[in-house]
Amino acid sequence: MSVKQTAKRIYSRIIDGVSVRYQDHRQPKEGWLATMRKALGMSGPQMAKRAGVTKAAVYQAERKEQAGEITIKQLEKYAASMGGKLVYAIVPNPERDEQNSGPSKSGTVAQLVRQQAIKKATALIGTAHTHMALESQALSDEANEAEIMRLADELERNPPSHFWDER
Repeated sequence: MSVKQTAKRIYSRIIDGVSVRYQDHRQPKEGWLATMRKALGMSGPQMAKRAGVTKAAVYQAERKEQAGEITIKQLEKYAASMGGKLVYAIVPNPERDEQNSGPSKSGTVAQLVRQQAIKKATALIGTAHTHMALESQALSDEANEAEIMRLADELERNPPSHFWDER
């Protein structure tokens, strides 16, 4: 196993470990700042004093969080002012499972790689299938599907440099 493959495997384990712990965590409707502040029974003016800002800044930050316009630095500051910490992660989205009708139980890096490999293989085999069909040499649906899975396996093992390109 190469150093690059070993590093990739380590990174995948880090992401997958976080993904399992946080797969069902969704931002509350009011946002994390307001939810934490209210859970603590802390008023806006109390939080403002602890954060060294005006109460208007606190309410503005809560609105900005809901709108997706707050910075990570601001979230860290307000979290610390409430005795908390910001937990920030990017994890595979389990709802992105395009192969099944419903969401998968947990998102993993391997699942995302597999989905991309199948997508790439399907596109490649689809092009070949079209050309072969024009010459009346097309494979059966079963053979076509088997070839897609074989090529997807190969793409997973040895992804080309254009693996994540859209086309």
